Amino acid sequence: MIKPFMPQLVYIEPRALEYPLGVELKKKFEDLGLEIRNTTSHNQVRDIPGKNHLQQYRNAKSTLVIGVRKTLNFDSSKPSAEYAIPLATGCMGHCHYCYLQTTMGSKPYIRTYVNIDEIFDRAREYMEERAPQMTRFEASCTSDIVGVDHLTHSLKKAIEYFGKTDMGRLRFVTKFHHVDHLLDAEHNGKTRFRFSINADYVIKNFEPGTSPLEKRIEAAVKIAKAGYPLGFIVAPIYIHEGWQEGYKELFNKLHDAIPKDLQQDVTFEMIQHRFTKPAKRVIEKNYPKTKLEMDEEERRYKWGRYGIGKYIYQKDEEQDLRETLESYVDHYFPNAKIEYFT
Repeated sequence: MIKPFMPQLVYIEPRALEYPLGVELKKKFEDLGLEIRNTTSHNQVRDIPGKNHLQQYRNAKSTLVIGVRKTLNFDSSKPSAEYAIPLATGCMGHCHYCYLQTTMGSKPYIRTYVNIDEIFDRAREYMEERAPQMTRFEASCTSDIVGVDHLTHSLKKAIEYFGKTDMGRLRFVTKFHHVDHLLDAEHNGKTRFRFSINADYVIKNFEPGTSPLEKRIEAAVKIAKAGYPLGFIVAPIYIHEGWQEGYKELFNKLHDAIPKDLQQDVTFEMIQHRFTKPAKRVIEKNYPKTKLEMDEEERRYKWGRYGIGKYIYQKDEEQDLRETLESYVDHYFPNAKIEYFT
């Protein structure tokens, strides 16, 4: 059973104590008897313990840094939203394939930002610029925000903030089932709560440190019953022995668990497995025993933005994956919307 995340070590940026959430979190962790250290900046945490890279990496993953988000320009976030809203960075999960491996680089520790009112004010400016169009904000581009929110409640505040806006919508995705504190949030239907799901083979081999599928599905049912619009991201769709059967079983479990009356407004997003050369190097360094298949010869190369291309499945394999998974959605969730397959 996976327990809610609790850091082993906490760092605090001095400026964070100028904000009520920073003061509250410092007191919370002091009361819990955790070791608290100062750091000049959440970008400069240098002395994480460990005798070698792997120990430091694992210790970083259980370190929480409480800081102030200085850059309040939000990145654009396609395909699921217009902007990424930065409430946290980093993740306590150990998913071998995760793209955060390369984007986080030498900083795999978890950061939470305490200047949330400033972040919401910036979001309001983006909404005003785009009005009368709706603006969607993605809260999980650089973290699994649900995994840390039982400690910070920043996500809960964001849900309630967007619940009161006319032109804003919030969305995020999680692999964790610790959602009970979010069930009574006043979301007003303006937050789409998505769960990352996968075939058993993928979860067992490549997603250590995350909630088991059954727990994610139980949490999804709770979320749907609390009136949130519900979504699922099937990612990464990964070819393995018996994959057709593995993914069919996944949709079957999902269909059986979610009450019929809650299946009306469900979305699916589908992302095939991909990797870049830099990501492959980092993954092999952080998870030297991984079974993850990353053979460039077997894949096709797709040019990406910023000049870094990625290796994805061959055209015929991609077509097979797409047709198979879309047929499962049509069969088990005829009223659902597939937002994209990429």
